Amino acid sequence: MNRIGRIGIIGGGGWLGSALAKALIGGETIAPDELTCSYRSGTPDAATGCHWTKNNTELVAQSDVVILSVRPADWKAIKITATDKLVISVMAGVTLDQIRRDTGSERIARALPNAAAGLGFSYTPIYLASDQDGDLQIARTIFESCGQVDIVDREDHIDYFTAMSGSGEAFPALLANAMVSDAVSRGISIAMAIRAAQQVIIGAGRLQERYRQAPADAVEAFVSYNGTTAAGIATMRDKGFETAVHAGLEAAYRKALALSEG
Repeated sequence: MNRIGRIGIIGGGGWLGSALAKALIGGETIAPDELTCSYRSGTPDAATGCHWTKNNTELVAQSDVVILSVRPADWKAIKITATDKLVISVMAGVTLDQIRRDTGSERIARALPNAAAGLGFSYTPIYLASDQDGDLQIARTIFESCGQVDIVDREDHIDYFTAMSGSGEAFPALLANAMVSDAVSRGISIAMAIRAAQQVIIGAGRLQERYRQAPADAVEAFVSYNGTTAAGIATMRDKGFETAVHAGLEAAYRKALALSEG
């Protein structure tokens, strides 16, 4: 078990906060008695065995590392002082300057896991603003418990990844749904179309996981073969597939930036 101190998750009752809690404890990164989670309403999930509280001031006092896992719109109502703590935000769009102003901390990281965190398959970029020895390794260890991690050297890259990897299954699901719609229009049952489209996405993920082939190389392999898939790729490109993806990511990125403006 890694010795990274006691962790508190503000918003530990939410979907992402609870996923992080389960990953930290399930992966034995910390022991249950080293984790405190706060919640706003409802009955929290007791499966992790951590300590639960509605008092965020109490949570901060009990923690060496404070993770902020609430909706950006809800953050303004939360008042904490964490001057001597490592504060890690997983909130989209809330800047380092805002977090520093609202918490008093000079040890801050922004990270952006996605919905696969609870399964151990998240991708999490991290940006760190701290001169404290060991803070980078602490942040890395926390998020390696729920998947792959990269350290970025610009804060705005976190906002971009909010749009890209932060989407989780959404964009692959959009592709799958378009495939389902096309199959149904050709007389295939919706149940069969859904199974086929889902298995395409699942199988593609497994192939990427096993062989780690660059996406561009995978596409080129099909294009070079010049078969049915190559014909489909060529037409999708002619119809603006890549342009539409770029435009969609740009729109999501701009939305992430707008979140910090309230």
